[in-house]
Amino acid sequence: QVQLVESGGGLVQPGGSLRLSCAASGRTFDSYAMGWFRQAPGKEREFVAAIMWSGVTTLYADSVKGRCTISRDNAKKTVYLQMNSLKPEDTAVYYCAAGVRRLRVGADYDYWGQGTQVTVSL
Repeated sequence: QVQLVESGGGLVQPGGSLRLSCAASGRTFDSYAMGWFRQAPGKEREFVAAIMWSGVTTLYADSVKGRCTISRDNAKKTVYLQMNSLKPEDTAVYYCAAGVRRLRVGADYDYWGQGTQVTVSL
């Protein structure tokens, strides 16, 4: 069992940066790949980024590639999403998730956090 709690969301101007954190509890955190997804109002949830348990392999959606960096600290049981050059279209609720299968597929994740709101606006 893994419990996930996101933090770090907020209001930021276009071009700004935010660092999201996802703190996990449970003894098997480092057995899971971790992903970030987001959902904007009226839109489907979409994949943002994922990182394998070792931290070596990362995946990104094309929409955030080059602007976001996912990382993890297994000792702290925390995964991060550094977001730079934010755009209004990045506005969404961001969720972290833990899974072991297809990392771009939300339905394959086993555990989810409650989400943190990111708003990019003047």
